[in-house]
Amino acid sequence: MKHLILIISFLGLFITSCSDKKEKATDQNNAVVVKIQKVSNEAKNNLLSVSGKVMPVEYATLSTRSMGHVQKVYVKVGERVAKGKLLLSINNADLNAQKAQAEAGISEAKAAFQNAEKDYKRFKNLFENKSASQKELDDVTAQYNMAKARLYAAQQMKEGVNAQFSYSNIRAPFSGVITQKNVNAGDLANPGMPLITMENPSKFEIIAMIPESEVAKVKKDQEVEILIKSINQKTKGKVSVVSSSAQNTGGQYLVKVALKEKPEALRSGMYATIYFPIKSGATTQMIAVPTSALVKQGELTGIYTVSQSNTAILRWLRLGQQLGDNVEVLSGLSADESYIISAEGKLYNGVKVNPIQ
Repeated sequence: MKHLILIISFLGLFITSCSDKKEKATDQNNAVVVKIQKVSNEAKNNLLSVSGKVMPVEYATLSTRSMGHVQKVYVKVGERVAKGKLLLSINNADLNAQKAQAEAGISEAKAAFQNAEKDYKRFKNLFENKSASQKELDDVTAQYNMAKARLYAAQQMKEGVNAQFSYSNIRAPFSGVITQKNVNAGDLANPGMPLITMENPSKFEIIAMIPESEVAKVKKDQEVEILIKSINQKTKGKVSVVSSSAQNTGGQYLVKVALKEKPEALRSGMYATIYFPIKSGATTQMIAVPTSALVKQGELTGIYTVSQSNTAILRWLRLGQQLGDNVEVLSGLSADESYIISAEGKLYNGVKVNPIQ
């Protein structure tokens, strides 16, 4: 009987041991495999980060001074054009009539001027030979000057009409690319109405607005680092303009940064972050983590860490400045802690994980 009890007890212990091992193996198999990385302190350069926008150095929105129907649009969006190319023409029947009238006025004024000039020269000779009085010379001189003035006025009228033709035949002010077309043939064009927009894509700059509390830290010709967010590319630039007034910009000062190198995929309108170096004392230490490891839920941003029992824990963070692919962590994570940078399954608070370095 005693032997039977001992055998049963041994079998019970064996079964319990096997069950524990099986549960552990099952837990291990169900755990999410994650790659972890230790937090490390990095040297922090004192930087002022400001958001800006990529803009072409040369761009223009073309319009007209005269009202009329669009006859023809000679270009399309995305087309490259040379300086002086005809982009758009507006019905100029009225201008043609004005031009003909101006030319007729010039012909009439020129004939009157030539007659007056002949009379003036003849009476001048007669006066020098004492064959004409001073009054006669004065009268002829006055008629000559008036005829000359009328001819000049007629010529200026034609010049004014010719100037109007430049607003009915819209030409490219520089070589570039058509970026917007706001009218089609038959549309009515009004004075000041935007018709065509174009830009030169060979040279870009970054436009940013700096608050008055920070503008003193930005200097002309200052070297800066630039991150183009949408294409995730870095480049360098130099401050070309720092506005001296914020009277009409609500306390924001305009700053322009010229790009030293143009990334191949750069387009106007892209957003950029400019990092202005700020001179101060020695560099400080900071904690930075890759932005790819961050988790966002609404307005909150966090990162997954690993507990002592190998479960995922979501930690909420307070972040600082963007530093390329990394971001500064102001609070929520300490040095030498580990965080999850990638996972082979879905992560959530409390899920079992199998961490690997």
